Amino acid sequence: MTSMTRRRALVNGAALITAPALVLPRFAKAAEFTYKFGTNVPATHPLNVRAMEASARILKETGGRVQINVFPNNQLGNDADMLSQLRSGGLEFYAVSGVNVLSQLVPVASIWGLGFAWPNDETVNKALDGELGKFLRAQFPKVGLMAMDTVWSSGFRQITNSVHPINTPDDLKGLKIRVPVSPLWTSLFKHLGAAPASINFAEVYSSLQTKVVDGQENPLTIISIAKLYEVQKYCSMTNHMWDGWWCMTNQKLWDRMPENVRPIIAKHLNQSALDMRADGIKLNASLRPELAAKGLIFNDPKLGPFRERLVASGFYTEWKQKYGEEAWALLEKHTGKLG
Repeated sequence: MTSMTRRRALVNGAALITAPALVLPRFAKAAEFTYKFGTNVPATHPLNVRAMEASARILKETGGRVQINVFPNNQLGNDADMLSQLRSGGLEFYAVSGVNVLSQLVPVASIWGLGFAWPNDETVNKALDGELGKFLRAQFPKVGLMAMDTVWSSGFRQITNSVHPINTPDDLKGLKIRVPVSPLWTSLFKHLGAAPASINFAEVYSSLQTKVVDGQENPLTIISIAKLYEVQKYCSMTNHMWDGWWCMTNQKLWDRMPENVRPIIAKHLNQSALDMRADGIKLNASLRPELAAKGLIFNDPKLGPFRERLVASGFYTEWKQKYGEEAWALLEKHTGKLG
């Protein structure tokens, strides 16, 4: 399969399913255990495609005993709603960003999204597959949650806007930019001189279209799938933040699942997370020329001045105090000294 064919399969695979949930074909007999998996990205996003593949493998390996139905695009509610459902036991699995709503419950969870910290995907994956990831996962049972071992990558985020290219930190001064509801996102762009506005993703397109905000920031995959290029002119490849999703469950609910199916579920969810990492790298590389052909104007700013601005403003010092010495040391083991 060519890379273009594979990319189209990833982006379009889930589009064939129009039901509220992405439900697998029925097995010979009804599943003994049926679970829900909630996500906040459109059905065509690779996260949902890979989650469906994991679900199919789990159904097969458990002999039809366990069926996981995927609910994309906030169909079970917004991020806060789904996290609440997860904690109460009303939702079995949820792909949740460490930087977004989860950080309001476990503040250190947002550490992987620290601005201009990571040089590349490989460095992030090494940290999260190692000691930093182990440290973060150890925090979740304190609030009744459990994360699978492998993080699903959303990748690096880029800035789009309808005013001008972002070449230096000064280009962000006063720019009205949509950010997710997250203290770290808001702090990052305030320290860079922008005017961040916390807006739920479902309202991003209309907010850009009506000029409530000038710009937004997301990986190229989201910019493409959500058609944000229709309401934005410039895309600056800032790689300013890395984000991903933990596949989380309720700890008590997990403990009640049959002991012989838990390893099967974990194995396939973690495998799909690895598969999606590779998807994201390929997609983000291939999407730039495609988006440029649709009219989005790209530029590649030098990133050093952005980090220097954050050092001078005290951004890293502020967040080091919030995260604590232990977490910060594990972070800098991979990023090098920050601030």
